[in-house]
Amino acid sequence: MLNVGAIKEGFVLDHIKAGESLQIYHDLKLDQLDCVVAIIRNARSNKMGKKDLLKVECDIDALDLDILGFIDHNITVNIIKDENIVEKRKLHLPKKISNVIKCKNPRCITSIEQELEQVFYLTDEKNEVYRCKYCEEKYLKFKKK
Repeated sequence: MLNVGAIKEGFVLDHIKAGESLQIYHDLKLDQLDCVVAIIRNARSNKMGKKDLLKVECDIDALDLDILGFIDHNITVNIIKDENIVEKRKLHLPKKISNVIKCKNPRCITSIEQELEQVFYLTDEKNEVYRCKYCEEKYLKFKKK
């Protein structure tokens, strides 16, 4: 049995699809923080079969919940204080995301004015469709099976 120690203060990202924790680690830029991070891959789960977890010992404010919600809004965020879960946060698809995805339209102003923010708005929550603020180019989040 693997035993990963408790964290004093921080957060645990639970219900990550198996094999995706390392990508989330990089997407959230956890490698740039000076904190303890434990990545647990392919843990047994009654609900999911297999899942990944990330245990991070740092302030919850270091976590961008919008980016995490965009990546996978089924992840559960457990906030830890004094080694106890004090809050569980459910994620949702953010209505607006900035500088997470890039517009693929070569005629979009963002391809010419590269210092402009890449801003996308959620236009179809059911199908997870985002559109560019400037040219309305569609970005469809494909769900992995």
